[in-house]
Amino acid sequence: MNQVQNQAPLLEVDGVTLQYKTKDHLVTATYRVDFKIYNSDRFVLLGPSGCGKSTLLKAVGGYHKPEEGSIRLKGKTVSKSGPDRMMVFQEFDQLLPWKTVKQNVMFPLCASGKLHGKEAQEKAMYYIEKVNLTKFADSFPHTLSGGMKQRVAIARGMAMEPDILLMDEPFAALDALTRRKMQDELLQLWDDTHFTVLFVTHSIPEAVLIGNRILLLSPHPGQVKAELNSCGRDEPHPETGVKLSDHIHQMLFADHVEQEVAHV
Repeated sequence: MNQVQNQAPLLEVDGVTLQYKTKDHLVTATYRVDFKIYNSDRFVLLGPSGCGKSTLLKAVGGYHKPEEGSIRLKGKTVSKSGPDRMMVFQEFDQLLPWKTVKQNVMFPLCASGKLHGKEAQEKAMYYIEKVNLTKFADSFPHTLSGGMKQRVAIARGMAMEPDILLMDEPFAALDALTRRKMQDELLQLWDDTHFTVLFVTHSIPEAVLIGNRILLLSPHPGQVKAELNSCGRDEPHPETGVKLSDHIHQMLFADHVEQEVAHV
């Protein structure tokens, strides 16, 4: 890609192995994972459950220290969390229930000392408008639908204007119609602001739609299987005639299918 050739990476994940302890075991979540993200990328981590996607996202957020390898943002090693990386989770309870939509979006701006008072309010309202919730600015979270709560969470993250927005399966808990609507709205927001996003999903159609670059991770422990470019359309390849989603499915599950056949 010309983008890769013409600019320095924003985020570099270099040989990252991640582990965590359970009651009885030391679990290796990812093994020597490498990738680079550039400004305005919609970079998707795609893989089956248990491949370390969310753990990797938390490591980029500064919440999980690599056992091996390094994570660098703008050339500086990530060692802790910071306002340059904002996270959006799939849970609906990530909003403060006693604060209005506007107050929830303002909260990190004020808490971090980035903005206060009128400036924080103006910034919050700017992004609330971007996610089409201006009429609900003074509403409390319990009055909102799941999709609306996720829009507030996205506005809150965007209002901080981070270097990269980290999204951990943000639409997974929504019904199918709302999920598709939120995907389209996220892409419209990206068209408007060209923010950089690292997006985690286990849905192949969602990865193809959201990402301009997709990193495929193998089943546990997560290792890089391939990196693919996507144009947001699941069209047949001009040479092979195979759709991108089918190609991804074959790459992710070919080994599993072969093993099943071998045991028949």
